[in-house]
Amino acid sequence: MFAGSLVPIITPFKQGKVDRDGLERVIEHVLAGGSDGLIPCGTTGESATLSHEEHEEVIRWTIEIARKRVPVIAGTGSNSTAEAIRLTQSAEKAGAAGALLISPYYNKPTQEGIFQHYKAVAEATRLPILVYNIPGRTGSKIEPATLARMAKVPRIVGVKEATGAIETTIEIIAAAGSEFGVYSGEDTLNFPILAAGGKGLISAVANVAPKALADMAHAAAAGRWEDARRIHFELLELVKVLFVETNPIPVKTACALLGLCSAEMRLPLTPMSEGNLAKLKQVLADYKLVR
Repeated sequence: MFAGSLVPIITPFKQGKVDRDGLERVIEHVLAGGSDGLIPCGTTGESATLSHEEHEEVIRWTIEIARKRVPVIAGTGSNSTAEAIRLTQSAEKAGAAGALLISPYYNKPTQEGIFQHYKAVAEATRLPILVYNIPGRTGSKIEPATLARMAKVPRIVGVKEATGAIETTIEIIAAAGSEFGVYSGEDTLNFPILAAGGKGLISAVANVAPKALADMAHAAAAGRWEDARRIHFELLELVKVLFVETNPIPVKTACALLGLCSAEMRLPLTPMSEGNLAKLKQVLADYKLVR
C-alpha cells in the first residue's frame, strides 16, 4: 500500500519541449524534502497538453531519475478506456510501481460506466491502481458506493479524493473498508482527511514545500496528531496562494521562483496575472522559501 506524501510533480518545459534537466531538479527537490512517492503526468503535470510520446517519455524519465528511491505512480488516465489501458501497460513496461487514473472526463459516464472503465484497466495490468475522484474537472462524481465496488476489484487499491467535501471522504472510508487507501487530493483538507483515516497525501503544494507535507503525513502516521495539525494550519496561506489561479499555474510559477525550472506553460494555461504573481512572491518570502 502506498503511504505518506506522494507528489504529483509538475512537467517543466523549455522552448516548447519537455525539459529533462528541469524535471530532474524538481524530482531531487521533492525527494530531498522526504517525499514518499512521485506521480508524473497528472493534472499538476499538465498531462492534458502532453503528446502521447511526451507522456510516455516523462514517465520513463521520472523512473530513471528516481532510481527506485521511491515508488513512481504514473498518471495514465484518459476518457477513452482503450487509451487508458495502453498508457497503463506502457507505464508498467517502463517500470512504474503503480498508476493513477482520472475518472473519464467529458463523456460523463454513469456510475456503472465508471466502474466498468476502471475494472477493464485493472484487468489489463498487474499494477496497483489509484482512482482519481475530482468532479470539478471531470463533470462526474464517483459515488462512495461505486468506490466500495471498486475496492473489491483486484489491483484497485485506493482513491485520490478531491471532491472537496469531507463528508464524502468519510463515506468512502466507511463504505470501502480499511484496506482501501484514501489519499487527500485537496490541500485545504489534508489534515481532516488524514484524521478521518486517510492513508496519505497527493499534494500539488508538495512541489513547492515537500518537507512540510512529508512531515505532516509522517506525523499523522505516527499518531502525532498535534504536530500534523500544527503543520496544516501553518501552511494555510501558502496553500491559498498556490490555488489563487488554476492549478498548476501558481505551483509551476513558484517552482520557477525557487530556481527549479522555467515558468513556461502550454496553452490554454497562461502566466499568472501581475497582481497574483506579486502575492505569490510575498507569500514565498514570508515562508522563507525565496529571499
